[in-house]
Amino acid sequence: MRTKLYVLLVAAALVLLGAPSVQAADNGEWAVYPAASQLGSRPYFYLSADPGTTVTDEVTVANRTGTPRTFRLYGADAYNTERDGGFAIRTSREKQTGAGAWIEPARTRVTVPARSSVTVPYTLTVPEDAEPGDHPGAVVALDERVEPGGKGSVAVGVQRAVGARVYLRVNGPTVPALAVEDVTLDQDRPLVPGTGTSTALISYTLHNRGNVTLDPRVALRAEGLFGRTLLARDLAEIPSELLPRQRIRLTERWRGSPQFDWGEVTLTATAKDVRESGRASFLALPWLAAATVLAGGAAALTGLRVRRRRGSGGH
Repeated sequence: MRTKLYVLLVAAALVLLGAPSVQAADNGEWAVYPAASQLGSRPYFYLSADPGTTVTDEVTVANRTGTPRTFRLYGADAYNTERDGGFAIRTSREKQTGAGAWIEPARTRVTVPARSSVTVPYTLTVPEDAEPGDHPGAVVALDERVEPGGKGSVAVGVQRAVGARVYLRVNGPTVPALAVEDVTLDQDRPLVPGTGTSTALISYTLHNRGNVTLDPRVALRAEGLFGRTLLARDLAEIPSELLPRQRIRLTERWRGSPQFDWGEVTLTATAKDVRESGRASFLALPWLAAATVLAGGAAALTGLRVRRRRGSGGH
């Protein structure tokens, strides 16, 4: 007798990834956006407040489908995804420590009739000891239905959610700070020089060490022996929003990297008058040449040991 295992996966399938656009959060079935606005003209909440104060606003949940839907409303903190630095938010089961913990909807559950919308007030109370700067988050509408998924002996239940971004700034000193950390270079070279194309994968971490959101730009430069410029370009796959205190790991492919050289790669990140660099040295040596050098070194070491032993025996 075969037993089927059912697993509930609360998937934060949130319409929040990528750079800000002029469209409200909308997955085609329901949308979440600031109230008292035409959909698309005010897609996100932009709020500022002093520590110890409370601001109020309203969020609208629109049901696009032909049947009523019940949603759970909650506040969530935002973060950058490790994979590509996209804008994402915490699920309802995760602990909220910033804007997500400070947002309190007037109703935590709301049923929206078919092809209708419901507007719910909410408050955002900033603690007295809140750190100045940016605290991004979202007001989220989580569909309470569990949709089936998965095949075979394991079935997965999925819950979907859509959230409207909240860009909150707590008034006070702002300190932009950025770091380029842990630069590494992994090389892939042909066994025999000149018989193929070399590539290198450059990996690095961008770290927002300050308290404001940054829009970083990163330039890559590689120099070989005697300061020769091997590569110089601006990188394109950089997130437009690097949130405070967030680290993201990024990679850049260098096609046509040298097969025989010795040099250094430098990544320079700039944002809001901040400029920081990270570096890594590299030695490009063809595998056949490297094996020859290693074999020669091993033979020389063996010969030296044999001579030493003979010399010792002679005494």
